[in-house]
Amino acid sequence: MRVGAINVNPAITLDELLIWHQESSRFWKDFFDANPALLELPCDIGRTTNVMEFLRHIWAVDLVWARRVAGLEDLDREKVPPGPLDLLFGLHVEAAGILRGALNNASFDWERRLSLDVSWLPPEKRNPTLRKALVHALTHGPRHWAQLATLVRAAGHPSGFKGDLLYSSALA
Repeated sequence: MRVGAINVNPAITLDELLIWHQESSRFWKDFFDANPALLELPCDIGRTTNVMEFLRHIWAVDLVWARRVAGLEDLDREKVPPGPLDLLFGLHVEAAGILRGALNNASFDWERRLSLDVSWLPPEKRNPTLRKALVHALTHGPRHWAQLATLVRAAGHPSGFKGDLLYSSALA
């Protein structure tokens, strides 16, 4: 796209998606720091029973996919403690650091393929490129944040979450 005399690439970058992802996670960490009783709110999304378990799912999956993208040993999600909130948020912070490192590595081979040994994915989909795996990692949270915003609002606790990309500082 050309705007005036300047060439502009209209595509969103993976760096920008990571910033959006971090902003959303930080919002929810701060929200639950201010409203800790809501961590016990019932929730059945992602095979969880309450909000704390749901946050554990979201942030543990962040780290699972970050480690896969970086070629690190898989995270054993069964060993991830059920809390507290700071520890679970730390999973996200660690994942974001791993992904930032990969994004900053100019020689990173984004077209290399993963070999996933998971039963929930059809066999023909188990070899995504690292680029596709990263996009999956960065778009997993946003759909869950929308679910969480609806859940807490329906329970009488509007969060004020502005999860749309339009609110993010990631893009001008």
